[in-house]
Amino acid sequence: MEKNFEKEYHNLETHHWWFKSRRKYILDYINNAPKNSKIIDIGCSSGILIKELVENGFAIENLYGIDISEVAIANCKANGIINSFVMDAQNIDLHEKFDIIIASDCLEHLKYEKKAISNWQSILKSGGTMLVFVPAFQSLWSDHDVVNMHYKRYTKGELERLLISENLEIIKSSYWNFFLFLPIYFYKRTSSFFQKNKTEVADISVGNEFINKILYEVLNIENKILKYLNFPFGVSAFCVVKKK
Repeated sequence: MEKNFEKEYHNLETHHWWFKSRRKYILDYINNAPKNSKIIDIGCSSGILIKELVENGFAIENLYGIDISEVAIANCKANGIINSFVMDAQNIDLHEKFDIIIASDCLEHLKYEKKAISNWQSILKSGGTMLVFVPAFQSLWSDHDVVNMHYKRYTKGELERLLISENLEIIKSSYWNFFLFLPIYFYKRTSSFFQKNKTEVADISVGNEFINKILYEVLNIENKILKYLNFPFGVSAFCVVKKK
């Protein structure tokens, strides 16, 4: 991630509709897990999800975060997250096994995706759960992906095959952000024609607080529907897997 973009990213991630609704889905999904579960957030950024796990009753001493960014981990430490480390997500070197692994918008940053999944599988306890979110569809590729230093975007099938290849069992897989797919697709396909001087920071800005709240509520409705069915397309893809 480019340095100027990273600073803005850390400023936005607490309140931005995209990040809040994603965290809400993850928190709701794992909320019934034992509160002493050992959990790692891979690509934890400033540790906002970990803080929210603590607020939901999970024990802080069992919560871990890793990120390649020294700035992100400094923010984690400032947020009271002791078990946070600057580390390559392709080679997590911790003497721990985890009940739950969360990797939200991390895999696409990694050159060696299969190596990363193999490493994550190795630190997951037998019967443990892993949630992996990635940006979907190469047709949505834009300068935003370049600024974020992505290697690729995924289809749900590609993500499923990658996880199955490491002997992980698919529990749930779907696309996410289905409701907003068409306007986002249209925006990404046309924005370069109308905003010659646009910056990619603007693509994730909160903007109007009312609009931010509305979009958050839209995705919260989608999160609730996802409990009962899967979507055929979306801006992101995700899989929940268990280690056999």
